[in-house]
Amino acid sequence: MGKEEKTIEDGIVVPLLEPSYLDGGTSTSIQTIGNIIVCIVGTGVLGLPFAFKISGYLTGSIGVVIAALSTFYCMNLLVHCRDSIEKEEPGQVKTYGDIGQKAFGLPGRYLTETLIIISQCGGSVAYLIFIGQNLSSIFKHQNIPISWFIIALVPVEIMLSWIQSLSSLSPFSVFADVCNVLAMGIVFKQDLQLFDGISERKAVTTDGIISQGLVFSCGIAVFCFEGFGMTLALERSMKEKKKFKWVLGYAFLGITFVYVCFGLFGYLAYGDDTLDIVTLNLPNDWSSTAVKIGLCLGLAFTFPIMVHPIHEIVEGKLKESMWFQKLCYSDKEEVFEKRERYGVYLCRAFQVIGQALIALCVPGFGVFVSLVGSTVCALLAFVLPSTFHLIFVGSSMALWQKALDIIILFCGFCFAVYGTYNAIVGGSS
Repeated sequence: MGKEEKTIEDGIVVPLLEPSYLDGGTSTSIQTIGNIIVCIVGTGVLGLPFAFKISGYLTGSIGVVIAALSTFYCMNLLVHCRDSIEKEEPGQVKTYGDIGQKAFGLPGRYLTETLIIISQCGGSVAYLIFIGQNLSSIFKHQNIPISWFIIALVPVEIMLSWIQSLSSLSPFSVFADVCNVLAMGIVFKQDLQLFDGISERKAVTTDGIISQGLVFSCGIAVFCFEGFGMTLALERSMKEKKKFKWVLGYAFLGITFVYVCFGLFGYLAYGDDTLDIVTLNLPNDWSSTAVKIGLCLGLAFTFPIMVHPIHEIVEGKLKESMWFQKLCYSDKEEVFEKRERYGVYLCRAFQVIGQALIALCVPGFGVFVSLVGSTVCALLAFVLPSTFHLIFVGSSMALWQKALDIIILFCGFCFAVYGTYNAIVGGSS
């Protein structure tokens, strides 16, 4: 596997991680910060100005900071759990699913992997919605529905999903990240040009700081801090693992600052006209159109990377199933492998079609991102890590540490329930 090859951890793909992380890790602190940024920063950031519009700029800022602090703390909990397990069973834990199995047996692994599948599916659906809405805005004078662009993407994404080696797609992953940065830069520039004072914008919406606005902004912010499943791989990739906590902290500090500024300036510039994907607010000049097309191309070609984790987990279970083995059975090994390969291709095609159908039913990017962030992302990032930490380290923790874990567990669960209700009700209204 070459340097550009993607490494997989619990179904999450990181373009920059060295495969040697499996044997001890060689990444410096600077390289690890780069890997963390690649893991975390995605298209969800372009929905932050909309979150600030819904919640108000003060409430939105608080929501982003809360999500950042909670995610940072729980990522460290996951590493602590792994270290605690490996004191008695060295080398037994490499993935998030492994910790789930150590905590609750096979049901724990199935629960963890199911949540990972759903979260990755949510991310891939968000890709399709994002591409559809941006292409529709470029060709708005032709009045082409968003659904047409999503449907047109299906055969392309099916064929791309059949690519066996992800290394061939790595340049597109970098290209998509570059386009993301360019889009943020153009939005910042546009924000400064349109900024006419803060007095016309709301610090807190009428929903109140502890009600719907805060939960909605937290939902989008949690989605923006995606990549939680890469925690163990990131830590293991470091040459000096003892520095991981500090490196992670510096990365989160920088990312949180950029997120707050981007959401704040985006909302201050466009106010109540802020759309759920802020690039849709940009004028159709050549620079904005080029960035939109670049984003769409980058995401279209990195879609297989987003869905690859789903393929890994689903196909692993599929190949273990007796009915699939009987269906592919042949005395000739070549025939068996050919049937198995075609079965995998068919499985991948159905998955892409299913994700496209979900995308066609979603009312809006912002609402969908908040829903995914409030449900599976919250469970993966807050509820499970705090639960695992209480199980594996609880007996040796101080009272205040136990109390903090219980608070995160309780608040994470309540946030998942209320955030789901809030996103569904808000999306239907």
